[in-house]
Amino acid sequence: MKFRRLIIICLFFVLFLSGNSAIAGQLTQRVLEFPNWESKPILKEAEGDLIYPEWMAGEWQVTSTLVKMVAPNPEVVTPGFKQNRQYLDQPITFNVRFYQAKPYSFINVNLPFPQTLNIQNNSTQNQENIVGDRAFNGLNIAQAILGEKAVLSVKVDPKNPNKQITFFNNDNQLLSTVTRRGSETPSLNQFVSTEIFQQIFQGETSIYLNEVETTTAYTAKFNQQDPEKVDEVTANQITAIYLSPQDPDYFKAQNQPVSLYRYQLKLLPINSKSSTE
Repeated sequence: MKFRRLIIICLFFVLFLSGNSAIAGQLTQRVLEFPNWESKPILKEAEGDLIYPEWMAGEWQVTSTLVKMVAPNPEVVTPGFKQNRQYLDQPITFNVRFYQAKPYSFINVNLPFPQTLNIQNNSTQNQENIVGDRAFNGLNIAQAILGEKAVLSVKVDPKNPNKQITFFNNDNQLLSTVTRRGSETPSLNQFVSTEIFQQIFQGETSIYLNEVETTTAYTAKFNQQDPEKVDEVTANQITAIYLSPQDPDYFKAQNQPVSLYRYQLKLLPINSKSSTE
């Protein structure tokens, strides 16, 4: 498996794996300031899972298109950046799903989707907590990019939804861990989330580490005849790549992103939304 294609996986993989409340308006403003990102956002430590608005519940067909690439620091460029230009304006389609998870700590690891997850963010016993199906979403995204045969499975840590491993057919592995998270709800039909991941790709002869931030601003379009129905969701997503302290160029970049990617997303509902028992 070519290394540059695995870098693409690192970029897309954080898409729907994706809280705690951030400073009011910080994330919305951050999207508007792209590509002038000088440092990481101020976020709380990730606990539990990322909670989405109720209108995200259900299964969606996603079309993701890379529309802009920026290398803020000309002295430091991540592997595969130049090659990634071939993906500009090339849509990728895959399915994702979100469901209601009850705020209890038990997870039956022997059951497929849906599972009961430990929700520790801004949730209560009476609140519907909509979360992403991380294993399902991660597998679909990876296979859409690399092909079904190239990606064997995606496993989520049953004790921590912020940790997961992707297994490839050549014994390579990608370990992703959400370390920090934030979210905002500017209006009833808008939702902005940010997650920062530590990623470790273990190849046959080498290990590559980096840190990835994904900030996504979702907007729901409600049906005019049925206000509870969502016709589509559009999103503006920005992925930033940061070097790990182990990288020899770390002190050149420090907390400044070395690569920025901007995507346009379109989500269309596949079936009617339903709660998970």
